[in-house]
Amino acid sequence: MTMRKKKDQAVPNDFSEPKPVPTEQLYLDPKNPRLVDSEYSVANQDEILKRLWTEFNVSEIVDSIVASKASWKHEPLIVTKEQGKLIIIVVEGNRRLAAVQLLMFPDKSNRIGALGIPSIDEELREDLSRLPVIEKSRRDVWDFIGFKHVNDPQEWDSIAKAQYIARIREDYEVPLSDIAKTIGDRNETVKRLYHGLKVLQQAQQASVFDPRDRYYQRKDFAYSHLWTGLGYEGIRRFLGIREGPRDEKEPVPKKRIPALGDLCRWLYGSRKENIEPLIRSQNPHLRQLDEALRSERGVSALQRGLTLQFAVNAARGDTRLLLDALVGAEQNLREAKGYFSTGYDGQHEIAETISNIHVLASSLQSELQTLNCKHQSLSPNRRTTRRQGRRYSLTTRMKSLTI
Repeated sequence: MTMRKKKDQAVPNDFSEPKPVPTEQLYLDPKNPRLVDSEYSVANQDEILKRLWTEFNVSEIVDSIVASKASWKHEPLIVTKEQGKLIIIVVEGNRRLAAVQLLMFPDKSNRIGALGIPSIDEELREDLSRLPVIEKSRRDVWDFIGFKHVNDPQEWDSIAKAQYIARIREDYEVPLSDIAKTIGDRNETVKRLYHGLKVLQQAQQASVFDPRDRYYQRKDFAYSHLWTGLGYEGIRRFLGIREGPRDEKEPVPKKRIPALGDLCRWLYGSRKENIEPLIRSQNPHLRQLDEALRSERGVSALQRGLTLQFAVNAARGDTRLLLDALVGAEQNLREAKGYFSTGYDGQHEIAETISNIHVLASSLQSELQTLNCKHQSLSPNRRTTRRQGRRYSLTTRMKSLTI
């Protein structure tokens, strides 16, 4: 199937012409990738409908249909027949079907508690009684659905994308590289989403993490924290994930599963244990977590329940922290000097602050000279070039503070 299509073209050219099917014969898809964290069957139609209504903005489609006084004939539903071809399941267009069902069948609205569904006139009811569908097998339309929802404006969230990619990879044995090529992915997003899902499933299967136990019970599970974090070297090394293709079903070695549980708690926290996550936003917290996990001292601090910043500081060590502090002080003093001529008008607090800075800088300079003399007297011929360069850098920074 070719995926080249015009901007306003709803389906590829090689699809058959849509045929009208009675609305009451159409079933919502229990395998809809949007329905993460739940196992549904065809019999769970009310549960699926309620989930779509409460979480996926079906109300906006209801309003659109009522406003236009017609269904979207230009965008037919894609269906497949299952259970001996007795059941017609909508594999593409579930939100649209949900909206039509709520408008057509008030008893469904009442059962799921959908409020604010408007009444419709007989003309619209007649229009919605039969919907245009194109029948295809799931295997025949995976590329079209993937193109539309994984790498196109009508996107699913990242966990839904990952589950759909995994279904195509494992049910139809399509290589990840072929999936990526078909849907136009040039950034290895397909591989990263699949890789992250396999790691998440390992954590769930080993009972070291359950997404339902995450500390923040918002609608969306922040799956992107995990699959993005797995791109960092320190996090991968902490989990023992080897470099290479990201198509393994069990990327984390069994001996590192406890470490995977630790990582998930740092990423998502635990409602049951009342543990808040260390990651509030990917930038800068994922980068900081990666830095902390590159050092045994940083890992130890995290495992003791200390803050992320404390763990980062432990990983950096005193020399790095000292240099960072000196560079920051120098930058701030240069900025202050630029404001001095126009900002100082005899204020006592400014004069006192400058005096305090001078005292601190003089004290640091004195300690530096003392330590340099001690190092020279203890091992004048054994100093490495690297240490000389480091002391020179610190000396330069401290001298600049006294200028």
